[in-house]
Amino acid sequence: MTQLALVIDLNVCVGCHACVTSCKQWNTSGWAGPLPDQNPYEADPSGTFFNRVQTFEIGKFPNTETLHFPKSCLHCEEPPCVPVCPTGASYKREDNGVVLVDYDKCIGCKYCSWACPYGVREFDEKNKVMKKCTLCIDRITDMTLPEAERKPACVLSCPTNARLYGDVHDPDSEVSVAIRERGGYQLQPEWGTQPANHYLPRRKVRIHIHEDELVRSDNPLVKEDLAALPEDVDTLDDVAW
Repeated sequence: MTQLALVIDLNVCVGCHACVTSCKQWNTSGWAGPLPDQNPYEADPSGTFFNRVQTFEIGKFPNTETLHFPKSCLHCEEPPCVPVCPTGASYKREDNGVVLVDYDKCIGCKYCSWACPYGVREFDEKNKVMKKCTLCIDRITDMTLPEAERKPACVLSCPTNARLYGDVHDPDSEVSVAIRERGGYQLQPEWGTQPANHYLPRRKVRIHIHEDELVRSDNPLVKEDLAALPEDVDTLDDVAW
């Protein structure tokens, strides 16, 4: 059986959020929309996103690295969200393995959200239904589009080609080769959900920052010998020029 999925290369993802915005644009006006936002940016954000990019700092200052980690529905081969749904709204397509939600059947009980160990189900406060990544099902199954365009919007928009798409059950597909040859792995496989989406690990890069490199050579305070302020001055605004 075909199992369509994404493979995300963490080594080249730059956290530009092109995947987030393109996903929002395509799905808001498409089969899965709308995706309303009430408060998307502040301390307690609310809104509906199919794809999010989380950013982490790894290491100890000054030797740190930044990791951008995109995450969306993983289209599990054993999706725990499906059997808990009391109305059958959550289901897995037999022809391509994509996990979807039938909005006409969904009653917004959030059982699927509680069952998902990855936290990728989101409640649409306006329409009172659960929503999630559809892998752009309306696009990838549209035979009127050229084959090169029958890919998820996030894949087409990624400027660094960090997102690969294909059938992970086909050993000769681009995604299967990448997983096999580049150490692709599943997220939290211990849950037994067999997520179809995989990640390609970051290559280990060791960067040592010397103490004298913490101050930029072109710092104007250093050039003008203003790095140390007089004791009676708190800020440069208080200096009489």
